[in-house]
Order: sequence, then C-alpha cells, then structure tokens
Amino acid sequence: MNAALLFSTALNSVGANKLRAGLTLLGIVIGVSSVIAMMAIGRGAQVSVTSRISELGADLITVQPGAQALRFAFFGGGGDSDVLSFEDALALKDDVFAPDVRIVAPENSFSGSAVVSGENTFVNGVGVTAEYLEARNLTIATGRNISNANVLNTSLVAVLGSETSTTLFGNRNPVGATLKLSGREFLVIGVIESQQGTISNPDNSILVPITTSHYRLKSGTGLVNSIPVSSISILATSEKAVDTARLDISTVLRLRHELEADDDDDFLITTQQDTIETLEGTQGTFVILLGSIAGISLLVGGIGVMNIMLVSVTERTREIGIRRAVGAKRRDILFQFVTEAVLMTFVGGILGVLTGWAIAYFGNGATVDGDIIETVIETHIAAIALGVSIAVGLFFGIYPAVRAASLNPIEALRHE
Repeated sequence: MNAALLFSTALNSVGANKLRAGLTLLGIVIGVSSVIAMMAIGRGAQVSVTSRISELGADLITVQPGAQALRFAFFGGGGDSDVLSFEDALALKDDVFAPDVRIVAPENSFSGSAVVSGENTFVNGVGVTAEYLEARNLTIATGRNISNANVLNTSLVAVLGSETSTTLFGNRNPVGATLKLSGREFLVIGVIESQQGTISNPDNSILVPITTSHYRLKSGTGLVNSIPVSSISILATSEKAVDTARLDISTVLRLRHELEADDDDDFLITTQQDTIETLEGTQGTFVILLGSIAGISLLVGGIGVMNIMLVSVTERTREIGIRRAVGAKRRDILFQFVTEAVLMTFVGGILGVLTGWAIAYFGNGATVDGDIIETVIETHIAAIALGVSIAVGLFFGIYPAVRAASLNPIEALRHE
C-alpha cells in the first residue's frame, strides 16, 4: 500500500465517525495547548524576574549577615543581628582599602503602626541614609530625599512609597503633612516614584533616617557607629569592577571582624549576577514542573487515542478480515491503524499549538489579582509539543495496530 493510499484510507476511516474523532482530538488539543501556555507563562515569569533584577543595576552589590548570624537574630537573640554595623558601612567608603566602591548605603528595618487622621495602618519601614535611593535606583516623585543632616540630627522625617502615600493620604500630596509612627509624629518630606513590578518593591514602605529608626522607633542605644544594619547596598565604580569591589569588601569586613584565615565569613556578599543565576535555576525548575504537569493532560489524551483505536479495531474486525482476504498483508493493516492514530494526534497537535499560542499571546499583559502576567512564546517549545503529540499517537497507536494486524482472517470474516 503506497503512502498516498494509506493516508487517504486513514483519513476516510477517521472521518467516518466525526464526533468520536473530534472528542479524541480535543484531548490532544487540550494537552498540547496546556503545555505551550504553561511553559510560556513560566518562561515569561523567569524573563520578567531577571529583567527586574537587572533594572537595579549590574554594579549593585549587597552585603548581609551570614546564615548563622541570621539564625541567631531570629531564634536566639530576638532582635537584629549585630554582625554588620553602621561603622562597617563607613569603613567600606575608604578609597584606599576599597577603591572600586562608589556608593555605600546601610539600612535597617522596622515595623509599626502609621496613623493619619485617626486611620491606623500597619507598615514596614526602612531606616536609610541619603545614598539609599541612588543605590537602589529609585527616584523622588515629589518632595525631597532624606539628607545627611536628617541622619545626623535623628530627624523625625519620612519618605513614603507611592502605595503607602495613597493608603494614608488618598490622592492628596502628602509632602508637608504629618503622620504618627509608633506614637511619634513624623513630617512627610517626599514620595518615591512608583516602582510597580520591580524586585524589592518600595511602594508599600516608609523610609526614615537610619538613626531615627534605631533610636526613636526601636529604642536603641549606643553610639551611631554601633547601630546594627540588616544589609548594606553598595555600588561599584563600574560593572567591570564588581568582582574586584567584592573582593575589597570581603577583605575590609574580615579585617574589621577579626576573622582568622580559616574562619568562614560571618557575612554574605551577593551581586546581581549571583541573584540572577540563583533565580534562573529556581525558575527553570519551576518552568519544567509546570510543563510536566501540563504534559500529564497530553498523556491522558494519548490514552484516549489508544482507547478509541481499540474500539475501532473491534468495530472493524470484519473489514480487516475482508482486507486480509483480498490480499492485504499484516504490515498493511499495521501501518493503516498506526497512520490513523498518528493522523489524529498530528491534527490535534497542530490545533493545540495554535490554541496554546493564542492563549499565550492574548494572555500577555493580563492582570490577575493585581499582578500582571507576562508570557514568552518560544518556537522550540511549540515544535517539541507537536513532536511529542505525534510520538504519543505512535506509541499509543502501536498496540491497537498490532492487535488488528494479528487477527485471524477467517475468524475476522465470521465476526458480526
């Protein structure tokens, strides 16, 4: 049986029962479209997160207390880890020991209630210095930034994130207004431009001078240099200088913390590239997981193909006997049923690719619970999904085809 006749026969056989064939195709369509749509969403999330991190700047370096220090802070000490201090941050500004460091911005965190006109809202805040906005690539939308004088004088001033401003003051310009943080009255001096969709989104935060956070809001004591900091944001002089700046930072901190040569660091230094690589690995696993879950529906569709082909073999037993009686060989019967199975999964795969592409295309930019969905359609994913659907038809079509080819012609002719 030549290829053209084989294809024509398979097409006629599939078309003989359009409803059954359509339902079988639907299973394949759902499976393939699910794989493409889920992979597009997962890949879109991966690209989105990577781009958001990159927006912070490739020259950004972050220093945090090491894992052991953090465990002590959360479970043992009951407060901030004192591994990193304000004095550590000042030491990193040294042009001799850290010549590739351009900006150093220490910070610590606090939380409490913010009250405006009797309205009480819980907020998370950050104690910062004047360099914080530049280090984090943030800009002031209205008003001004926290100044070095505010830090020196432990001023009761605050800069609001855009969403915090809206929550507390509605559509009014809050600059010049006052609010109460943990019972203390603060003057609002600025509002940060909205950073919606970025990593470490500051829109819901409140910034105050780092000294104010320590002494006024957290009732801290001691000299300014001893103020504990939760992290230090550092900008290298250039992207190329990140590695040397990282080495300088490590050297300075190890010397300050009096660590021996065989002692592990009690701090953690991360660059943007480190963060991107970590997230890409995590997101890659997540994308594969999404694809695997969606692939289960494709497997179910393949089982549906096998079921329909087995039913078809039973219904067409007499037809098979007649074909064998007039000279058809076993391989002709085998190829015919395999072709029918592959034909269904191929058509279903094409429709699934188109459906999955449409879902990913029109779903790009959609908003779900305030989050914007981003999708990335990759051609090779569509090609793999189509190839897998064809392989599914081949795999699940072989057993029914072998069963059909193995029928005894005489017994098949007797079948009613």
